Amino acid sequence: MYRITYEFSFGNGNRKVFHVDLNPDTLILVATELSEKPAWTKLDFRQCPCCPLHKDNHPYCPIALNIARVIDSFANTISHETCRVRCDTQERTYLKNTSLMEGLSSLLGLIMAVSSCPIMQVFRPMARFHLPFSTIEETTVRAVSLYLLRQYFLFKNKQDVDLDLKKLRKHYETIQILNAGLLERIRGLHQTDSDRNAICIFHSLSQLLSTEIDTDLNSLKYLFAV
Repeated sequence: MYRITYEFSFGNGNRKVFHVDLNPDTLILVATELSEKPAWTKLDFRQCPCCPLHKDNHPYCPIALNIARVIDSFANTISHETCRVRCDTQERTYLKNTSLMEGLSSLLGLIMAVSSCPIMQVFRPMARFHLPFSTIEETTVRAVSLYLLRQYFLFKNKQDVDLDLKKLRKHYETIQILNAGLLERIRGLHQTDSDRNAICIFHSLSQLLSTEIDTDLNSLKYLFAV
């Protein structure tokens, strides 16, 4: 089992802890079964337009089920509230005083990547090398580098490769549809905005990464200047 732990500590002494346990072979979340599954987690409840799943085989949205506990835990918390977020992986610990929105965005992005959602499976290698609170530049480097590493293994298996990143760009376009679908799914659940704003951050990162690919990763060329 590979565990990543998020701890949110607030000025009033409140503390919330979430364990994200991954199967070390598949990098899929080993989730605890919910005693009661909220109605909004059903697959056909505002289902994402890009979703390839069918309710006969998958009655519940895998991402919705996995984020339900986090969403409910912060139901009465506003997004700009300051907290200390600690992220423990097996290799190191990350700590940051930040907004709840940023901390939640990092946690939700991780859970989304390791859920059994076929759209999100491309991000599972990034989850294994999780970097909380990452900037757009860090996210771009990690996403593109791991995608190109995937192309290397495809090449070694004598399969077609995508060195122009055209498929990656298309994939991020689909991720934007998925993010919009998730926002629609949780719309109106709570009066506060922390969960919605956290997903909005993840949505914005997807849009920015698509832009980076469109511009041939020009913002990263300085790293390799002679």
